[in-house]
Formats: sequence, C-alpha cells, structure tokens
Amino acid sequence: MDTKHDHQDLLLDAHFATLRNELAGHDAPRCVEKELMQAFTREFASKRPWYRRWSLPHWGAAGACGSLAATLLLVLAPQRLVTVGPSIVGFDDGAAFIALDSLERIAREPDARLVEADLPQTALAPLGVPVNPQNADGTVRAEMLVAADGHPLALRLSASN
Repeated sequence: MDTKHDHQDLLLDAHFATLRNELAGHDAPRCVEKELMQAFTREFASKRPWYRRWSLPHWGAAGACGSLAATLLLVLAPQRLVTVGPSIVGFDDGAAFIALDSLERIAREPDARLVEADLPQTALAPLGVPVNPQNADGTVRAEMLVAADGHPLALRLSASN
C-alpha cells in the first residue's frame, strides 16, 4: 500500500469537501443554466448530413424529377442494340442479316455483292429455321451477301414462296 498517495487523496478529499460546501450556498440566477445550454448548443451544434437537410416532400419531388428525366432519356435517346459478344445478326433497313462467316471477314471484304436466290427450306434447317414435313419441299426467297470469290458471307430471308 502506498501511504504517500493515500495521504494526498485524503488532503484532496478534504479540500473538495470544503469547496462543495461553499458552492452549495451559492445559487446561480434563474435561467442561467438554460441560457448556457442554448449557447453551448449554438456553438457546438452537430452538422446535419446533406441528405437530412431535405424533408420528405423535397425528396419525393427530386425522385419524381429524376424519374421523369430518365424516362425522357430513354424515350428520346437513339435506340442502339447492346451486345455482349460479337453479334451474328446485323440490321439493315429493318431486316436482319444472319452472319454465315466471321464479322471481321465480312467487314474486310471490299467487293461484297448482294445476290437474290430461292433456297430450299431444308437448307435453312442448320441455321435454326423451323422446317415441318408438310412444307419441306418449298422454297424461301433470300438475299445473300456474297464475297468476290463466291463464298456466302451473310443471309437475309425475305419471304416464303
């Protein structure tokens, strides 16, 4: 046990007790504590975050304006196809071309020409066109993009005959 520190604590306790007794007899004027607390609150007020500065109607109006802007952008923006990988279908005046070769080769081909042909429906089965036995002997009108060497690059189906 440390007697030196104990002795100091006893002396401090005696002084604090005397101070408490003296202060108990003094009363501050009315409303001083209230005014001090108000001044403290003004001086050290916590800053509200930016998102709490607006009330619920403000946020509702902001959400409505944002939704309206997003809708306008979607309606008025030019429509573009979003593709993840290389596309095998290209659009030309509303009709679709089905790529039969790589898109790089099609883009590199300088002298490609468009050829119309009547293809048997059975020849289109490997491309995923449904063929039923009743009309398997029919033909389909098609336009083919053909390279200068005669190799077909892309195919566009026009109508059934």
